[in-house]
Amino acid sequence: MLTSEFDYNLPPELIAQSPIEPRDSSRLMVIDRKKKKVDQGKFFDILNFLKEGDLVVWNNTKVFKARLRGKILLDEASDGIQKKISSTDKILNMSPVEIFLVRPMENNHVWKVLAKPGKRLRLGMKVQFAPDFFCEVMLKEKDGTVLMQFEEDDFSVRAKANKYGEVPTPPYVKNSDVGERYQTVFAKHEGSVAAPTAGFHFTAELIQKLKSQGVEFAEVTLHVGLGTFLPVKSENIEEHKMHSEWVELTAKNADLINEAKAEKRRVVAVGTTTVRTLEGIAKQTGEKLKAYSGDINIFITPGFKFQIVDALVTNFHLPKSTLLMLVSAFIGDREFTLECYRQAIKEKYRFFSFGDAMFIS
Repeated sequence: MLTSEFDYNLPPELIAQSPIEPRDSSRLMVIDRKKKKVDQGKFFDILNFLKEGDLVVWNNTKVFKARLRGKILLDEASDGIQKKISSTDKILNMSPVEIFLVRPMENNHVWKVLAKPGKRLRLGMKVQFAPDFFCEVMLKEKDGTVLMQFEEDDFSVRAKANKYGEVPTPPYVKNSDVGERYQTVFAKHEGSVAAPTAGFHFTAELIQKLKSQGVEFAEVTLHVGLGTFLPVKSENIEEHKMHSEWVELTAKNADLINEAKAEKRRVVAVGTTTVRTLEGIAKQTGEKLKAYSGDINIFITPGFKFQIVDALVTNFHLPKSTLLMLVSAFIGDREFTLECYRQAIKEKYRFFSFGDAMFIS
């Protein structure tokens, strides 16, 4: 299939720039994929569409302050030995640079990062964020990412990033001062550089009401990386190289999901990250889910056979994105998916991270 088949025109004013209050007052498009029927309401109306015995599964990852602003710091002497530093590099000394932490590597002190402007960085250069927090350029990779060495282990890097850094809101959100609203109410395990935004719509009160009517809950962990939101650049979607993401499913939660499937109760995924976790693990472990911890790089496109997920809560996604392709695969009809998007645009739904939601069953 062609990437251009998943394109649509979105008026910029429909890109949500701030979260709505309260969380569950966002709008909800309800899609019956079998009947190709569309209803509309508020997110709190999901109480009418989830039923006793449904198992709602969400991603409990927590966003950390992955955006760091620092300065290039050149050491002209080390261990008493004078270094040769070019005049160009001397000009760069103390130049500002922004580092975006993407993910830790297997080496406990090395991180894959994005740098802006990356062209300023040279091998061996240090970037300082605070008197007690800096990193050194190890390798500039072909895809534009940079490997940086820190003194601290992964946990300590996140702790200092939370002390000195900023919340990594998406580039299309101009308001970066969103605080805890760029976090779900059930966030638990820190590690994401972007939030699983479908979960934004749930409040503690709504969750309690759902439990009271017999809806059950389980959770997975997927630490969201930047690749989730990147457009597919290849002309044919089959040529797109999907990024890897770290996921975890505990034995307890695997049992809850397997039990629901065995009893033919619906498994309702909150967000595309949850879908990728469940279907990615199922692809590796077989018909029954098992406890799993590690990377997955599943790319879900039309024609994919879903083994676990029966219904989906999701936001409205970017044109030509892997997320829109996943939603199209779940609905089972690309043109009907785009028609739902056209209807959302006509009705002035709010799009992307802080936007409105879909419930697809």
